Amino acid sequence: MTPNVDPVTVGLVGAGPWAATMHGPVLAAGPETRLTAVWARRPEAAAELAATLGTTAASSYEELLDRCEAVAFAVPPDVQAALGIRAAKAGKALLLEKPLALDLDDARRLADAVGNAGVVSQLVLTKRYHPRTRAFLAAARDFPAIGARASYLHGAFLGGPFATGWRMTYGALHDLGPHLLDLADAALGRITDLRACGDPRRWVELTCEHEGGAVSQLSLSGAVGLPSSRAGIELFGRTGAMGLDFATVDHAECWPIVRAEFAAAVRTKTPHPLDIRRGLLLQELLTAAARMTG
Repeated sequence: MTPNVDPVTVGLVGAGPWAATMHGPVLAAGPETRLTAVWARRPEAAAELAATLGTTAASSYEELLDRCEAVAFAVPPDVQAALGIRAAKAGKALLLEKPLALDLDDARRLADAVGNAGVVSQLVLTKRYHPRTRAFLAAARDFPAIGARASYLHGAFLGGPFATGWRMTYGALHDLGPHLLDLADAALGRITDLRACGDPRRWVELTCEHEGGAVSQLSLSGAVGLPSSRAGIELFGRTGAMGLDFATVDHAECWPIVRAEFAAAVRTKTPHPLDIRRGLLLQELLTAAARMTG
């Protein structure tokens, strides 16, 4: 964005670990955005985070909506879906986490609200904003892949700030699945069929067939005792192989790009490639896999 463009005023919903370490500091830092308020279901947490970020806590969700032109969500998916509908109806742009919701009907209702209101939406698939990921996907367009293997494995569900709530109930499928499904779909072509087995709270295997005939195998777990995550995707074809290791992707390098592109989309009213339609596609794939894994 150029210096003479006013920063987009953003309200932050949520005051948990992700809001405190990522959404809040990045949006407050600008210059493309200005954080105008924080609201959370726990007023004391919202007040503490707002003070840290140099802004104010809204006393209600309605007050937060009155103070901003865009809303960033760092809350559980079911809460995001319900509050996102209200924000869209109020004409606010939406910066959304993955997955959109915990069930497909709620995701569709949110997507309908965004479509009917004609507001900008953008999905925080963090790794997709890193230059290395973008270079890999650009190269993948010219790589004649016939298959791929991908994994996202860590031990965060064994203890710590993310071993709670919806992640422990829905497991790696809903938490990590959007990242791998998105990358496989983007690198190999549209996923036309999907099969799944395993337990989302332990280990899940997804087999995807892609438009054009390629097949990918995706492994997901948040319950393995590793000192650090192992995550990446590798494409194979008659000319060799190419891959992306995104376990070492630094989120600090991704978030300024998220912020800048969201602000540009809001100011120009231009749909972002990773908008709610992408989120709904991923939700449909998650739902299909969930039916097979129980």
